[in-house]
Amino acid sequence: MNKTTEQPELTTETQTRVHPKDPLHGISLKEIVTSLEANYGWDKLAALIPINCFKSDPSIKSSLTFLRKTPWARTKVEELYLKSSQNWGKYNKSGVEKP
Repeated sequence: MNKTTEQPELTTETQTRVHPKDPLHGISLKEIVTSLEANYGWDKLAALIPINCFKSDPSIKSSLTFLRKTPWARTKVEELYLKSSQNWGKYNKSGVEKP
């Protein structure tokens, strides 16, 4: 490698270090479920994603337990959160939905 003009080659090791942009990075599953429940309520959440942890005696704890063990359900919840959070506003802490 010529020190003046050439760039270092990208190896598989350096390529894997690059972190793609992840909109859920730094947001815990508990934060996601809590936010969805606060904005929709359990009944609406069960209608949007028909899984038993939202339908039958729902709670944050039971939902987290189920979602951590069930990747397809977690994916649906994360997708709903991403779609919904765009409408809520990224830093809407007041709990009031914007029109």
